[in-house]
This record gives sequence, structure tokens and C-alpha cells, in this order.
Amino acid sequence: MRRIDLNCDMGEGFGAYSLGQDEAIMRHISSANIACGFHAGDPGTIRSTVKLAIDCGTSIGAHPGLPDLAGFGRRRMDISPREAYEMTVYQIGAVQAFARSEGASLAHVKPHGALYNMAAQDESLAEAIAEAVYKVDGSLLLYGLAGSALIRAAERIGVRVVQEVFADRSYESDGSLTGRSLPGAVIHDSEAAAVRVVDMVLSGEVMSRQGTPLAIQADTVCVHGDTPDAYKHVIALRSALAAANIEVGAPGSRM
Repeated sequence: MRRIDLNCDMGEGFGAYSLGQDEAIMRHISSANIACGFHAGDPGTIRSTVKLAIDCGTSIGAHPGLPDLAGFGRRRMDISPREAYEMTVYQIGAVQAFARSEGASLAHVKPHGALYNMAAQDESLAEAIAEAVYKVDGSLLLYGLAGSALIRAAERIGVRVVQEVFADRSYESDGSLTGRSLPGAVIHDSEAAAVRVVDMVLSGEVMSRQGTPLAIQADTVCVHGDTPDAYKHVIALRSALAAANIEVGAPGSRM
């Protein structure tokens, strides 16, 4: 039986503002990427999201992003590898501390938004992020865009990787995600997203926006928690994966 991890970005509210459907979604996913306070999140939100993940038996991950609350971490910034390293270490530490204080442990790290996309293409930023993960805790998993520079850098450094595909995003012919400003970048049809994911898992391919088939390794599939369709996507995915005899579980866990 094939198996895949289902992850979602969680804890992306801030202060008096809540975002996403964390309580409804958490029990249906296997891994949660928890915002660390730079692109979203704050101490109270991190703690409550960690506790929710523990209650639901969901694997806990840190979701470090660029220091850009106003832009939700989705605007590119000109940062150095040193800055990427330091902000990654800092943010991992935040979620790691809350996990430990609640009697749990951090399992993985997944960069957010623009930082994720920058590291997918920029070898020096990718190496800085992978090194940060390795030096904080060499047992942590690093989630990255399948086939990207971040995956290659982590493998060179010795960090265990989880190659990620997306249920709700389209791909360019070079394997990158379609920019959000372009038509069709975000997939809103839950059934179409579910069919697409099952095909990626079973065939190892995805069709790009240009109509080119791309080879892709699907270890984990992401649903963006801040989109209105997130809950519908997750439910449709679970149903489609079960129908295709594909198990859902966090990397390294046993079903």
C-alpha cells in the first residue's frame, strides 16, 4: 500500500486576528506546519496550535518565514545566506520550545511562502536553511519543493528530506510553482485538486501550466491553511486517497 503525508500550514493568526480553520482541519491531517511569528503567529497562537496538534495526534513542524507580517511572508526580500540561517534558527527555536514545554517534540521544518520559493531556486539560501536545521537538531526532517535546490542542499548536508507537492497550486514547466499573480495559480476545485494529487502519487508526474508532464516525487502533499477552500480540499483529499488505497501518515510514523 502506498503512503503519503498530508500537511497544512497552521497557527497563521496573530493577536486578535484568527486565520484559517485550524480546529476543523487539524484532525484530518498528519503534519502541521506552525507559523513561528515572522510572517504570522505569536507566542499565544504558537502555544495553542501546538496543544491542538498534540490533542489531534498530528506531527508538529516549524514554519519559518520572512519577517513580513503585512505581506504574510509572500513578498520576496533581498536577504543574505547568513540572515536566512539566523532567522531559521530563531524561528525553529520558538516552536521547538513550546513543543517541549507541552511534553512533545518538533518533527520537521518547512519554510514558508517567499522564503520557500527563494530557497527552491537559490543554492546559497538553500544551504543556509538546511544548515540551520541540521545544527539545531540533526534528526529534524526538512520539507521542500520536490526536486528543488533546497532538497539537493539538505541531502548534501545530511538532513533528511521530505519532497513536497501541492494540492492547490499549479506548476510551471521548470518545476517551480506558478506565481500567485498569474491566472490558474491557485486551484479552488477540491475534487480536481484531489484527482491531481492521487495522480501525482501513483504516476510520479504532474502536468505543468504549459501542458508539459513533469516527473515529481510526492512524499508529502500540502494544503494551504489560509485559503477558504482548505477544509474542503483536505476532506476531498482524504476521500480520494482512501479510494485509491493510499494511506495518510506523517513521515516515519506507523499507521
